[in-house]
Amino acid sequence: MRKNRLLEHFKQYNERHALFSHQDKILLTVSGGVDSMVMLSLFVEGGYNIGVAHCNFNLRGAESDGDEATVEAAAKAYGVPYYCKQFDTTAEMEQSGESMEMVARRLRYEWFNELSREHGYTSIAIAHHIDDSIETFFINLFRGTGLRGLTGITRQRGNIIRPLLFAERREILEYAVSHKIPFREDSSNRSQKYLRNKIRIGMLPMIREINPRFTSIMRGNLYHLTDAERFIEAGISKIKETVLEHCDNDIDRIHTTLIEEHFPQEFVIYEILNSQYGFKGDVVVELYKALQKSDSGKRFYSKEYIACIDRADIVIAPIAEDDECKTIVSREQLRSYCGNAVLYFEHTDIDNISDYNAPAEVAYLDEQKLVYPLTLRRWREGDSFIPFGMIGRKKVSDYLTDRKVSVIEKSRQFVLLSGEDIVWVVGRRIDDRYRITKQTENILKITKQTL
Repeated sequence: MRKNRLLEHFKQYNERHALFSHQDKILLTVSGGVDSMVMLSLFVEGGYNIGVAHCNFNLRGAESDGDEATVEAAAKAYGVPYYCKQFDTTAEMEQSGESMEMVARRLRYEWFNELSREHGYTSIAIAHHIDDSIETFFINLFRGTGLRGLTGITRQRGNIIRPLLFAERREILEYAVSHKIPFREDSSNRSQKYLRNKIRIGMLPMIREINPRFTSIMRGNLYHLTDAERFIEAGISKIKETVLEHCDNDIDRIHTTLIEEHFPQEFVIYEILNSQYGFKGDVVVELYKALQKSDSGKRFYSKEYIACIDRADIVIAPIAEDDECKTIVSREQLRSYCGNAVLYFEHTDIDNISDYNAPAEVAYLDEQKLVYPLTLRRWREGDSFIPFGMIGRKKVSDYLTDRKVSVIEKSRQFVLLSGEDIVWVVGRRIDDRYRITKQTENILKITKQTL
C-alpha cells in the first residue's frame, strides 16, 4: 500500500509541476544511496523512458566500488541503459585548487550534460527530497544569505529536475526497506565534521521533538518563501530597466539615484549585484557603506566581477586578467573573497587549538606579529616569503613551480600580507616568521573555502 501511495504522490507531484512526461527521455543520477535507488524504482514503476548514470569518484576505496556494483546490478535488473564513469578526483583537486565538493560537482554535471547531448536525454533527475531542502535552508541561514538562499532546493533549473522534493527521508527509507530495494550508505553521512550532517543528525531531531509537524510546516514555509522570491525577482527586473545601464566594453552602471526613495535602496542594490554579478552579502554591505560616504574609486570583488564606486553610481565590469584584485582586510572583518574562494577569519586563543597539523586550506598565524589592516591580492613577480619550516627566502613563483602548480592556478593564486610581508600563500604555505611558537598567545585562524 505504501509503495502505491508513494508512487501516486510521485506521479501527481511531477504532473502538477510538469517536470516530465512519458514522451521525455530522462537521465537518472544514481549514487547507490537510498534516495536515488528509490527514485530509480519509482521511474521504472511509472513506465518512464530512462537511463542510469553513476559517478565513481574513487574517494572511498572499496566503498566506492561497492556503490558502483550496486547501481550496475539494479540497472541490469530493470533492463535500462547504464552509464558509469570513474574520476581521478584527487588529481583534479590538486590541479584545479578546488575543494573536493566543488570538483565532484563540476565533474559530474559536465559528464551528465555530455551524456544528455550524446544520447538525447531531455532531463537530468536528481534525488533530492524535502529534508535535503530544509537542511539547505539552515546551511544558508547560518552562513548568511539573502531571500534566495532561504528557498531551499529548486525543483527545476534548466534541464535539472528534482522529482522527489515532495517526499520525506523517512518515507523514502520505509519504502526501500519494506520493498527490499538494495541501497548503500555512505559512511561520511555519519560524520559530524560536515555542517549538513550536524544539522541533520544534531539539530533537526531536537526541533522535531519540540514540534512533530516541523517538516510539514517547513514545506509550507519554503513554498511561501519561493513565491516571495519570485515576486521580488519580478520587481527587481522592472527596477533594473530604470537604474541599470549597459555601456560599452562589457561595463555596466547602476545609477543609485534613480532608485525610488520609498524602495529599500541597500536591498535593491544587493539583489542586482548578487543575482546578476555574484556579489555576496557582506561584500555588498561594505560596498553600500562606501557608497554612503561617496568613497569614489573604492573597489569590491565577486568571483568574476569588480564593482567600483563612482560618486553615486556603481560601475561593474569583468575582472581583467592583469587585475591583482587587491582588497584591505580589517581586524573586524569576518571574511574576504579572493578569486574563486572565500577566506573566513577567526580570532582565537591558543588554548582553543587542539591540533596544529592544519590542512593547506587552514592557516594559523601568530596574531601578535600581524599589523592591521592586512592586504589580500594576487601574487606578482618578485614576491617572496620564507616558507614554513625553511630559513631562507623563496620567490613565490619558484615555490609554485616546485609544487607543480598549473599555469591557470598560478594566475589565480592569492597572497595575504601584513605590511610588506607575505604571511600566507593562500591555501598552500604560511610564512615561517608568523608561525605559532611557545610564546604565542593569540591566533588568527584563516580558513579557505573554494566557491
